[in-house]
Amino acid sequence: MTGRIGIAVSGGSDSMALLHLLQEALKDEQVEFLAATVDHGLRPEAAAEAELAGQAAAALGMAHEVIRWEEGPGSGNLQKQAREARYDLLSSWAKRNGIATVCIAHTADDQAETLLMRMARASGVAGLSGMPARRVYKGVTLLRPLLEVTRRELRKYLCERGIEWCDDPSNSDLRFERVRARRTLAQLAPLGLTPTVLSRVAENMNKAREALDWYVFLAARDLAHVQAGAVVLCQRKFRTLPSETGYRLLVKAIQWVSGAPYPPRRVPMEIAMLAARGGGAATVSGCHLLTTTKQIWICREANAVKDTACLPGQVWDGRWKIFGGDAKGCEVRPLSRNGLQSCPDWRSAGVPGAVLESTPALWRGGQLEAAPAAGMANGWSAEPVVNEEEFFASLLSH
Repeated sequence: MTGRIGIAVSGGSDSMALLHLLQEALKDEQVEFLAATVDHGLRPEAAAEAELAGQAAAALGMAHEVIRWEEGPGSGNLQKQAREARYDLLSSWAKRNGIATVCIAHTADDQAETLLMRMARASGVAGLSGMPARRVYKGVTLLRPLLEVTRRELRKYLCERGIEWCDDPSNSDLRFERVRARRTLAQLAPLGLTPTVLSRVAENMNKAREALDWYVFLAARDLAHVQAGAVVLCQRKFRTLPSETGYRLLVKAIQWVSGAPYPPRRVPMEIAMLAARGGGAATVSGCHLLTTTKQIWICREANAVKDTACLPGQVWDGRWKIFGGDAKGCEVRPLSRNGLQSCPDWRSAGVPGAVLESTPALWRGGQLEAAPAAGMANGWSAEPVVNEEEFFASLLSH
């Protein structure tokens, strides 16, 4: 093994063990380790924890960087925001430093806690498969090599070597769902529902998910295509799919169109499934689902992109590029319903108006200059930055 490997280290027992285990396991390989600590700025103890992590990395000859969450949290689920910010910051750090893989110290205990929380939400196969051992996030591979190891085993390893770690006081705060799940695990142990057992359950579910994903991929090849940035499904064939296959195909289509890293919640997805099978419409995760006589269209929701703008030649909504003639004084914004009314030939594109409303158009102030997807090119082109084959590939990637 060669190259650079990143290690996310918080100063807690799990990540401190990961730091030393990786260095020990790969000491004879041509590998350069770089460590990073994300300081969310939410606790006064965080600075001392980051300093301890840095000292441990330095003792092993590793470069270390503290990455601060400058934006901070908004309203809503604090732990979810902090988790997503952590992955965003780590992936950006990795790209800056030429790191393709970042190792994360999630353990069998974390996997078991995740499984319990998802059971409480009546999750399906995907949710109950837990955290994957390997995941690509914004172009960076996140690797979890300790998913089959318990926290107790890691702390024993640290104690035997006299390695210090920090205990995060928020890990005892019962306001957080994960802390409550951790307490519940201790009560389930006499029944044999230990972190190791629950982690294996998650792995078994992961194998079932992989099999389902393959059948979703085959189904998509038969009944799906991409048009005007939307995923289009043959309604007749979709209705004949087994319920779980159809559900998963719809989830994947919505994730691909919206660019969301996580699937939508079960309840709004069940509403979307009813609309898809029954010939209705639904809105979920920044996407709009609508049905025509023969097709199901999954496109961007107009409201989700109404304030999205960029200059010509730049990537719009993370999905499109528009380029062509004189761009002076022009801006790329969604076509919108008002803009669609200025496109007399939009029906010739064979695309529903609601789909075209969320495609990119060229505006000069309040004047529509071009709307390539709606048949008003005027010397301009709009091209998706991801193609149909990448949609199909996404059905098998995690």
